Amino acid sequence: MSTETPSQESVADDWAQALEEQSSTSTSADDGPHVFEANATPIPTATGASTGNPMHDIQMVLDIPVQLSVELGRTRVPIKYILQLAQGSIVELDALAGEPMDVLVNGYLIAQGEVVVVNDKFGIRLTDIVTPSERMKRVSRT
Repeated sequence: MSTETPSQESVADDWAQALEEQSSTSTSADDGPHVFEANATPIPTATGASTGNPMHDIQMVLDIPVQLSVELGRTRVPIKYILQLAQGSIVELDALAGEPMDVLVNGYLIAQGEVVVVNDKFGIRLTDIVTPSERMKRVSRT
């Protein structure tokens, strides 16, 4: 029994179809792209006392919500500039057009990707996953 509304199911189907089309044109060795929806039903997890099993330990954290965000770019401006902003103002960012966007989880960079649009909804196709060692290097630079 699904708890999704028909519109959510049709949007999910549209995303799946678009990603299948994209993966059929690419020559990837993995299973293909994975679609994650912000309003998706969480995966049921095992409950009970810890048995020392590493799989059980990881199951305990799977339902913890995190903030996933995609960053288009950044800029640093003085407060007086912010106070002068009005409708139609343009804020220049440090990112170049066509550059990959940063995918952050709780403020930490975990991947980069490119914007995709399906049925007037934005999404992001991950193009590069940041390894833990790369994350440490990036943190030490800032």
